[in-house]
Amino acid sequence: MTSPVPLRRVGASGLLVSAVGLGCNNFGREGTRSETIDGTRAVLDAAIDAGVTFLDTADMYGKDAGLSETLMGQALQGRRDQVTLATKFGHFGRDIGYPPSGAKASRSYVRRAVEGSLSRLQTEWIDLYQLHTPDPQTPIEETLDVLGDLVREGKVRYIGHSNLAGWQIAEAHYVAAERAGIPFVSAQNHYSLLARAAEREVLPAVRRFGLGFFPYFPLQNGLLTGKFSRDHAPKDSRIMRQRQHVWQEAPWDALERFQEFCDERGITMLEATFGWLLARPALSSVIAGATSPEQVHANAAAASAWAPTSADLAEIDALFPLPEDPGAKV
Repeated sequence: MTSPVPLRRVGASGLLVSAVGLGCNNFGREGTRSETIDGTRAVLDAAIDAGVTFLDTADMYGKDAGLSETLMGQALQGRRDQVTLATKFGHFGRDIGYPPSGAKASRSYVRRAVEGSLSRLQTEWIDLYQLHTPDPQTPIEETLDVLGDLVREGKVRYIGHSNLAGWQIAEAHYVAAERAGIPFVSAQNHYSLLARAAEREVLPAVRRFGLGFFPYFPLQNGLLTGKFSRDHAPKDSRIMRQRQHVWQEAPWDALERFQEFCDERGITMLEATFGWLLARPALSSVIAGATSPEQVHANAAAASAWAPTSADLAEIDALFPLPEDPGAKV
């Protein structure tokens, strides 16, 4: 199949990724079609076939921590060179078998974490290794030092971070520059039409320091795909299984106006959402989760289905304005 998915550069680095990425947090997730190796393999087969070759996982994903990586390692045997593999370490929300207390971005922890990921993924290198959440107990100097060592050893090609605030992105950049170290090349934060807080400080920092940006939850758990309405939600969706409040509390007036915007242009809401995201400055790849081959192919096709004009972007932005900063002075 001819790929509709273009490649994009990650910030100022030499790393290239598919403009649509695959979020792999559903691999090994209980109750999903991709809970098993067969389901995981079916989704990965579809992704590679469609040109969605940027795969983003973490060592904590799966009903048992590490299961996503384990299933991916099995499913990718014989075709490791066909994908760009990203994983994460150091999330404070889940114990993955190392000491649950203490610093999760320390030299000793990172060393254990990377060996675990390499083993589960059955690979000799990780293309993008990301700090999952900030670690207030470890100086960023120590984290950058050990990650730089991993790059020099060939176990990791590039390093990135996730969930850092704007000031932390700036601090990491200047620490790496002052120490002539290996810098982060990417940032991954929550971002969508319904969650635009990253525009206040994170995205300006990303652009200022030459990082590539990856939004997670870009489709807002499916609310921005057009499959949900004020009166209907798919029963087999993650929202209805685990997060019904997301559907119940959604801004339906704005979403219905967005659907009208899409209808006027003869495009789907999924296509409009991808078009808006891919037009954002510094965005390298839209990481979208999928539990079926059909979802993967729909996301891949949406990557090049519609290119918004500046007027289109202004109209969409007006539908979903950035909320006022609660910390701003009056």
